[in-house]
Amino acid sequence: MARQERAIRTRNAVLVAAAAVFAERGYEAATIQEILERATVTKGALYFHFPSKEDLARGVLEHAVTDASPEQPVKMQSFVDMGLILAHRLPREPLLRGAARIAADQSNQRFFGKPWGDWVELTAQQIVAAQAQGEVLPHVEPDRTAQALVGAFTGIQLMSQAATEMADLAERVSLLYDLVLPSIAVPGVLGRLDTSPERGAKAYAQALSQAEARTADPVAPAPAALATPAPDAVADTPAPARTA
Repeated sequence: MARQERAIRTRNAVLVAAAAVFAERGYEAATIQEILERATVTKGALYFHFPSKEDLARGVLEHAVTDASPEQPVKMQSFVDMGLILAHRLPREPLLRGAARIAADQSNQRFFGKPWGDWVELTAQQIVAAQAQGEVLPHVEPDRTAQALVGAFTGIQLMSQAATEMADLAERVSLLYDLVLPSIAVPGVLGRLDTSPERGAKAYAQALSQAEARTADPVAPAPAALATPAPDAVADTPAPARTA
């Protein structure tokens, strides 16, 4: 058991180190040596879990898509929470930052855009759930709307990265929702939605609390959707100071 736990910790340490290097330098410029130094593991330990740099990138990309947000009585709030939670987590979690950098790197077509289809599907599912409760305007097409929103989020993320190293990402995503929600949600729901930049942190804390409750009481019914807490080796790091 102790050996298995050590192996898990080593694998997580390598993934986090690789994600941090990918986020800073990109896939092509990243080197195994730099990842080894960042992870403080032996070359044998790294190659035991990940035989190549490409396997490392695939491992990081597995963390690109988080679970949906905690279920709310108003389904459009769950839809908003999903994006705001991601905006809260991206500046703080190396795995998410690394996955985002790899996915947006057009120089490597093997990985370019890999997670976006999954994000579109997850976003469309949230819109369909809101439609079922009469919260969405009649003209809205879930898949096309989801594609537009994922594209907008990706562009905003890249602009935030360039301007402030994603320190203002939550503010930018909050503005995105303020601009687009009037064309998606019915007026009676629109006024009930919390799109503030602080909402992502609150919703993520709720998700973690629900996950802890499930762990403490494994026979309790699971909520329909929970944000996945980061593993112990992927603890949040402080967000970079805002520079703009």
